[in-house]
Amino acid sequence: MGIIVNSLFSVFVTLGTVPIIRCPRGNAAEMVAEKLDKKLRENLRDARNSLFTTDSIQSGQVSFQRPLLVILDRNMDLATPLHHTWTYQALAHDVLDLKLNQVVIEETTETHSASPSGARPKKKTKTYDLNPKDKFWSQQKGSPFPTVAEAVQSELESYRASEDEVKRLKSAMGLEGEDDSAISMLSDNTAKITSAVSSLPELLERKRVIDMHTNVASAILDNIKERKLDIYFEMEEKLMSKSSLDKSLLDMINDPDAGQAEDKMRLFIIFYICGQSMTDVEFDQYASALEAQGCNLAPLYYVKRWKAYTKMASAPNMYAGGGTKTVSMFSKLMSQGSEFVMEGVKNLVVKRHNLPVTKVVDSLMEIKSSQETDDYRYFDPKMLRVTDASSIPRNRTPFQEAMVFVVGGGNYIEYQNLVDYVRGKAGSSSKRITYGCSELLNAQQFLRQLSQLGQETH
Repeated sequence: MGIIVNSLFSVFVTLGTVPIIRCPRGNAAEMVAEKLDKKLRENLRDARNSLFTTDSIQSGQVSFQRPLLVILDRNMDLATPLHHTWTYQALAHDVLDLKLNQVVIEETTETHSASPSGARPKKKTKTYDLNPKDKFWSQQKGSPFPTVAEAVQSELESYRASEDEVKRLKSAMGLEGEDDSAISMLSDNTAKITSAVSSLPELLERKRVIDMHTNVASAILDNIKERKLDIYFEMEEKLMSKSSLDKSLLDMINDPDAGQAEDKMRLFIIFYICGQSMTDVEFDQYASALEAQGCNLAPLYYVKRWKAYTKMASAPNMYAGGGTKTVSMFSKLMSQGSEFVMEGVKNLVVKRHNLPVTKVVDSLMEIKSSQETDDYRYFDPKMLRVTDASSIPRNRTPFQEAMVFVVGGGNYIEYQNLVDYVRGKAGSSSKRITYGCSELLNAQQFLRQLSQLGQETH
């Protein structure tokens, strides 16, 4: 707790600005907010040694409005961290365990030497850096996977065209004989070949980036096909948006070819959180089916207890507005010679909607009244004396900048949803949201934490 408070304090000292803090009541987020408010207050009181004396002028950011810091608790939404995702960056984090902008892929190496029948193919691991300087990654990391696959294919075709042009010019420069046509072609191509040679390093870098994304996207595609992740994603979106399912949940759990045990557990927990209340008999029926598929039931025990103790009155509407639609076919990827065999994978387009964290941030930034945020606590460290909460003069101007911090683990799904929210705000190019968390977890790591909590409570 102390580390989180000190880290957040350091962030605002670096920014040179004192935030207005909002948080829900009665959980870890409130404890962090209280301690941070106290630490900021104590620093501001000591005028001689205060780290905020210049208040953003020193850092070159003269802002007339202070930022909003929204501190949230992971307990407010346990479904989103377990959700099977469909965007490039979130899929890489979920399926390939993206960590510190680095992704490790296992590749099977084919050996041509005689090997005993039934011998396992050798596997080697390759590490790739997915950094912000990579233009393709920056543009596509928030795109749905089918869009990314099409973009990789387009980049590949564009590169091949450039490469063919260089090869053609090289052969033209090697023409023999001194007839007029050869000399005129030579003079025409001199400028072109000079340009081609100067762009060679850029071409090689493009090839490296394309090869990297081809390998990463192929590894993700293999997982999608093997674990039927497109079907899980579509089912979960329907569950969260209260749409009817094409296939019953029990059939999906009992299907031995439908993903891993972990995928089935994630699907059921989302159904249990987002669906209507179920009887103990129904719960036990699902639990038995999950156990038969090799699932560890410990996470379920914790979620069951959490649901009993949490205010779930607003839960049915928390995920409203989601869902997917299926586009008929992958236009560019159906051409022959495509690197990606997308056969059997659904081309899903996600409907724009706000997740619970985004809804809370929207209410607090726009000063809207909502059921979820009306009882949130309000801290203003610049106010000298803390009086009764109802008498605090509150900011009535919508915030242009917000920092969102989740205590108990965050994920790329929420981050991407906030990015899309800012992009979708008409005329709000100046709005900025920064997302942070105590740790960045993928679904497997989060399920492991729920499992530990379940073992402690059961």
